[in-house]
Amino acid sequence: MKFLTPLTRFRLIIMAITSYTILSCQSDYQKMEAKELASGNIENELFLGLELGMSQKTFYEKCWKMNGEGILTNGPTELSVEYQVEMPSSLPTKMRFYPKFKDDKIYQMPVDYTYDGWAPYNKELSVENLRKDVVNLYESWYGQGFIEVKSEDGNQVVFVKVDGNRRTRIFKKNLSTVRVEILDLRVQRELEENTE
Repeated sequence: MKFLTPLTRFRLIIMAITSYTILSCQSDYQKMEAKELASGNIENELFLGLELGMSQKTFYEKCWKMNGEGILTNGPTELSVEYQVEMPSSLPTKMRFYPKFKDDKIYQMPVDYTYDGWAPYNKELSVENLRKDVVNLYESWYGQGFIEVKSEDGNQVVFVKVDGNRRTRIFKKNLSTVRVEILDLRVQRELEENTE
């Protein structure tokens, strides 16, 4: 039986402490992301039959068809699609979206939500209530499991969930709007690696 020298024992203890510290310092979000990406699961579903990885041509064809059926309309800006979404609260709400493409395929879908008739004095239509409503909507679509993440100064609160490759973030964009950003983490990482 071979005994470890005091120096070797010391090094092993330092390595164990360092490993434990690194793992325990990971935020809940970082742990969630690492676990989900390691799972190998692929989740491309967005909403209304749209998906991450869908070609630009197919996106336009599907939107054109839904526009003809009266489901979707043109949004207020040149590049936006508008949908009158049914919210868990039943409050009339507009959903506006337009994807970002990489290699002619959807990799990110920013979506803005606003209550119809929003006014700063109407507490029922506050952005805080809207954010709760949007979180409930996405939990009905993607399942439970959104976690709350705060910025270091506590000014920004984001609700986030990772399902395989799909990350969904929900946060207040301004006084009347909640933004949802859904993206394919695999493509995001590829883009980040290419900019380094």
